[in-house]
Amino acid sequence: MITFNRTASTNPGKQAKALAWAREVAAFVKATNGTEVHVSVPVGGNPNRIRLTAQHENLGTMETSAAKLTSLPKWQEMQANGADLFVSESNFTEIWRDS
Repeated sequence: MITFNRTASTNPGKQAKALAWAREVAAFVKATNGTEVHVSVPVGGNPNRIRLTAQHENLGTMETSAAKLTSLPKWQEMQANGADLFVSESNFTEIWRDS
C-alpha cells in the first residue's frame, strides 16, 4: 500500500476557503478516478495547515491516477484557483509505503 501525503500552509485569513477548496479537490479526485482523498488539519503545531492524503495499491496505480488528473483541464483550473490560498513554497509532499 502506498500513502500519498501533501501538506501546505494557508495564507492568513484563507483557512476556511482553503478547506473548502481541498474538499472540492478531494471530491473531484473521487469522482474522476475513485481514489478516496482525506482532508486533515493538525491538532497541534501550526494550525494553518491542510493535508490531503490518498492511498493507492502500488506506485503504478498512484502514477496512473496522477497522470490522469494532471491531463484534465478541470484539474489545472482547480490548481490555479487554489494558488492564492496557500503560502508560496509551503507545499510538502511525502510518499510512504507499508512495511
